[in-house]
Amino acid sequence: MDPILVGKAVTTETSGNVFLLPKYGNRHGLVAGATGTGKTVTLMTLAEGFSRIGVPVFLADVKGDVAGLAVAGTASEKLQQRIELMGIGDYRNEAAPVVFWDLWGKLGHPVRTTVSEIGPTLLSRILELNETQSGVLDIVFKLADDRGLLLLDLDDLRALLGLIAEERKDISTSYGLVSSPSIGAIQRALLRLEQEGADMFFGEPALELSDLMRTTTDGRGVVNILAANQLILKPKLYSSFLLWLLSELFENLPEVGDLDKPKLVFVFDEAHLLFDDAPAALRQRIEQVVRLIRSKGVGVYFCSQFPDDVPDEILGQMGNRFQHALRAFTPRDQKAVKTAAETFVANPALDVAATISQLGTGEALVSTLQDKGVPMPVEKTLVAPPRCRMGAITDAERAQVRAGSPVGMKYDNRIDRDSAAELLAKKTEAKTGQAEAPDAQAPAQDSDDGDDRGGIGSVFREFLFGSTGPRGGKKDGVVQQVARNEARRLGTKVLRGVLGGILGGKR
Repeated sequence: MDPILVGKAVTTETSGNVFLLPKYGNRHGLVAGATGTGKTVTLMTLAEGFSRIGVPVFLADVKGDVAGLAVAGTASEKLQQRIELMGIGDYRNEAAPVVFWDLWGKLGHPVRTTVSEIGPTLLSRILELNETQSGVLDIVFKLADDRGLLLLDLDDLRALLGLIAEERKDISTSYGLVSSPSIGAIQRALLRLEQEGADMFFGEPALELSDLMRTTTDGRGVVNILAANQLILKPKLYSSFLLWLLSELFENLPEVGDLDKPKLVFVFDEAHLLFDDAPAALRQRIEQVVRLIRSKGVGVYFCSQFPDDVPDEILGQMGNRFQHALRAFTPRDQKAVKTAAETFVANPALDVAATISQLGTGEALVSTLQDKGVPMPVEKTLVAPPRCRMGAITDAERAQVRAGSPVGMKYDNRIDRDSAAELLAKKTEAKTGQAEAPDAQAPAQDSDDGDDRGGIGSVFREFLFGSTGPRGGKKDGVVQQVARNEARRLGTKVLRGVLGGILGGKR
């Protein structure tokens, strides 16, 4: 299988093109560098390269320019010079097969999942709950499981919180202490989330992973682009969504070992947002997913400004490195430069620390895994230009791509089936109906029994056994009178005989 062209080495004593081998594409990667140094172009070049060899790609479009993958580029003199410099013989301007996604459904097909699928841990992070409130949310999910209630959207979650508030004492005894302030805090957090429009993310039809792993009829991998220019303004929601998606891939895809090429390449842009304020348990989960998901054929590529935005235990899993320029203006910058330089395999012809701050736009220090998975010595590389448009697209172009999408009919219309909210509402209505039933049905019962109560049978029963007045007073019948008199005179044995004789029974 043809390797993916990254660019041309321009190190002093080295020349020749730099490639990424498809068989090591699932060994993950890191694209780092300051704003405006060409990270996005590198991502687009890699996405096109994977797509051409039949590997689907998922990446977020934070600034709106990654959408250019959907439209063919335009030839220019500068572009032609770079193509000739690299000796790319088969270069042509072309669009990649693209499917647009959007949590709000405006710039792409809606992306949805259910409350149950995202789980209490990530939902607590999205809602920014404290430890006590997160514990209450755990109880909500456990109670839903025990009572067989589906948690699909925020209405279901709100209904469960209402149920817990009503049965708080009993639930606290069975599941753990639940306080009214914690319930109120979760309800307010849900209200804020709903006001921001993020409730659109929860519901059905839920995203199926197979729709992110499509290929075209001519064998190219589909590039899935998530519109994130608004989503990035809500960092917890953005990072939690991508982490949920990565976890779903990890949990649902089968083990495949080492393949000739990845089954999917997952790009995590603005990776620092994933680790900011992340609790230790969540970081351990991320490390586990990144370390093991490559055996399921998924390559994860983090993109961030500084390489130390990614924790060391995860950075060590990144086999393919693409480092753009860093400016060492502050102590923080100087530390980042030192970290970047130390993570590369040394090249005697290259002073890495000095070169990082001198790289121009479209240049990067590159080290990829070569034969037997050994990382190549770092090379100063002129990155190959993508074949698509390097910039934003128009609304009309986006609409045209979306209209030809293979998944539009499946996701564009929301489905609302009976779940926790509807079932609990029906139970409440049933209880209300039962409470009102005796008063409403009393006249009907009197009417139904009228023939019997107003007839000979009713009179005879009252004559024998007595009756009860409207105020509760009782009037004895013949049976009581005879029994009382006979009991006084003859005792209990005679009483039983009289009762048997009147009622036609035997002693």
